[in-house]
Amino acid sequence: MLGPMSTAQPKNPLHGITLEQIVTELVANYGWPDLAARIRINCFAQDPSVASSLKFLRKTPWAREKVEGLYLFMLRERKRAART
Repeated sequence: MLGPMSTAQPKNPLHGITLEQIVTELVANYGWPDLAARIRINCFAQDPSVASSLKFLRKTPWAREKVEGLYLFMLRERKRAART
């Protein structure tokens, strides 16, 4: 039986967004070199690609948390910039 939180997450900004979308948007916003500087993992620094990054991030929870955190930071910065 599913609980009420499992089907609807209106307050979760990551709900409904795939890891591939997150990585693609971060790369578009920061570029691979800046992304590698912000999150120090080899899949962003050495021969980076979305596919290799996804493979690593799906196996490495701590790295995925950092990527999701940077994505949320990017969203907040976009909102802040839109207000000014």
